[in-house]
Amino acid sequence: MKKRVISMVLAGVMALSLCACGGSAAEAPAPATEAPAAEEEAPAQEETEAEAPAAEEEAPAAEEASSEPITLNMWCIATESDSNRHSYEAAIADMQAAHPEVTLNWEAFENESYKTKIKAAVSADEMPDIFFTWSCAFLGDFVQAGKVYCLDDVYQNYKDELPVVMLGNSTYEGKHYGVPLTMNIVGLFANMDLLKEAGYDEIPGTYEDFIKCCDDLKAKGITPFGCAGKETWCVTEYLESIIEKSIGAEELNNVFVNGATWNNQGIAQAVDTFQEMIKKEYFDPAGIGLTNDEVKANFMAGKYAFYMNGTWNCADFAANEEFKDKVKVAEFPVIDSSKAKLGQLIGGPSDTLAVAASSPNAERAADYAMELGKLICHYGYLDGCGLPAWTPYGDTSSVNPLTQTVSEIVANADSMVLFGDTAMTADDAQVYLSYVDQVYGSAIDGAGFIEGLASDLR
Repeated sequence: MKKRVISMVLAGVMALSLCACGGSAAEAPAPATEAPAAEEEAPAQEETEAEAPAAEEEAPAAEEASSEPITLNMWCIATESDSNRHSYEAAIADMQAAHPEVTLNWEAFENESYKTKIKAAVSADEMPDIFFTWSCAFLGDFVQAGKVYCLDDVYQNYKDELPVVMLGNSTYEGKHYGVPLTMNIVGLFANMDLLKEAGYDEIPGTYEDFIKCCDDLKAKGITPFGCAGKETWCVTEYLESIIEKSIGAEELNNVFVNGATWNNQGIAQAVDTFQEMIKKEYFDPAGIGLTNDEVKANFMAGKYAFYMNGTWNCADFAANEEFKDKVKVAEFPVIDSSKAKLGQLIGGPSDTLAVAASSPNAERAADYAMELGKLICHYGYLDGCGLPAWTPYGDTSSVNPLTQTVSEIVANADSMVLFGDTAMTADDAQVYLSYVDQVYGSAIDGAGFIEGLASDLR
């Protein structure tokens, strides 16, 4: 059954609009919404998974390029507090054992500061050999500037283990430039002990019941939500889910990446919905000055009933003996059923490794990045940091129940819209995030949000 679920997820994701961020530079697979096709393709996926050990045996063929000692430098965001830290450490240890001729110097940086650092390094031509990046427009800016090494040749050594559709978000003008790792969606996590205090045995499935649950939580003196205002991407996890479940995935995607105007009354109403939740004190007012680590710790400590964030958090939640049996995950409920529906998710394949075109060892760095990416994906999936972009191999029986639930949500998904600040160009994303900040700080309402973005962007 485990392999069946994994196969359905991989096949189902292939049927979704993975590269909704195509733009002028990327060639994306045509969007599709027939998720049930996943079941028809599953047997082929199971056969691939069963043959995975043979694929591993083929990997040494890529090592023939050279055994001459080299040093590679890598930047990433797997800091000590990051859920993916262990997957990087385990993968790098495996690579060091398999490739003693390669010395890898790697550094990890906090998410937001890294965005500034890597952009500056690209502009100054001071990039590391291998670097973490988000796909779509974020990586696309670097590709268009000619700063990223093309992976088409090296991909041929790994195509049996890495479905080409998983490269959609890092493919530009028909060429591949990124190594996908795990993929994630935004999940609605709930502390079920707190929900039970308010009389709920499950996460409410309708918006009306969800709002009633928030009111019942407040009546019990329990704060429904915590949200990290110091890290604007955390605010987007809430706001984008509310917008998507108000206007639908297709309409939101058209605004994010297809050039549709921000002057959209549905978006304005969704922003007002978000602010109404803030005004009703569903959110911890102290959250505006907190980091994500602080909000996440508060959630695990029982201060908030709900936490909206990426499903990479499944790893940390499942690893906490005191908390793992208290937490469940679901998707945010539908607000306007005439436009949106369950199965429309925020997220998709985004976390990526890329190689600098300026690297003096670009060809070997590309092969190293491919092998490393496969291992990070493997360990990240086992840890519960996300779903696999690569075909899973080996024993996956240890995957935690939370991640299994996410697998089922994705397997039944209708469509995905990539995180807004990743789907947009870097400049547009900065403008967008500045307006999201103003929304969370109640400096502007829905009308101000769409009018400002329509004026500053389109």
